[in-house]
Amino acid sequence: MILEFSEKGIVFFPDPTLVGTPGDLGLAYEEVWFTAADGVKLHGWWVPKEGAPVFLWFHGNAGNISYRLENIKLLADLVGVTVFIFDYREYGRSEGRISREGTYLDAAAAYDYVAQTRKEPAKDIVLFGRSLGTALATDLAVKRPCRCLILESAYTNSQDMARLYAPFLFDWRPSVPYDNLGKIGQVQVPVLIIHSEDDEIIPVDMGRRVFAAAPEPKELYIIPLAHHNDTYLVGGQVYFERLRSFIFPPGE
Repeated sequence: MILEFSEKGIVFFPDPTLVGTPGDLGLAYEEVWFTAADGVKLHGWWVPKEGAPVFLWFHGNAGNISYRLENIKLLADLVGVTVFIFDYREYGRSEGRISREGTYLDAAAAYDYVAQTRKEPAKDIVLFGRSLGTALATDLAVKRPCRCLILESAYTNSQDMARLYAPFLFDWRPSVPYDNLGKIGQVQVPVLIIHSEDDEIIPVDMGRRVFAAAPEPKELYIIPLAHHNDTYLVGGQVYFERLRSFIFPPGE
């Protein structure tokens, strides 16, 4: 129980201060507020692209949505998607206190905002998870309809990460685990796994294992010489072309 309450600063690194907005990069956007099932008020940005599918982004464990501004602009400009990115509870301007249980509620609320409030059809909802967010995106892809699932820097599960970074915990089993490896086989939409060849945080072998467990149709994109936090920078034009061709397959 003590460990479950101490994960802030070990698993989660929320920052409440926004360092900018999409408007600073010349992007039209809307401030979005929505509420999780337990009443926690959450904040996000809607960066529209008329007639385009929605790239629903579940970010990693550090910072907040403003740390992803450059990436948001490149997605809007080079991939041609509407971007909806939001902060989990306690991150950025979102309220509440961070917890594993809470992140699942936040992810579901974000999906419902897109599907119910914005009335976007499932065929136009792209679920994208990065690092910590991969478990949330995978869980939603099992439970909710969507266009496709994209996982970047995916880990296998909570236990494997604990063995990697805290081997003294032995066979630690959190009451609310993250489990890409156990859930990915239930996904029924196309899956793209992206991983850095030299990821120093989540070994590329984890991404390969998640890919192997995923059903067809699926694609694996390993970025040579990239590390955990520079996938889109090292991948460059090829990275965004791979995203675009996956989201908009030939003939669409």
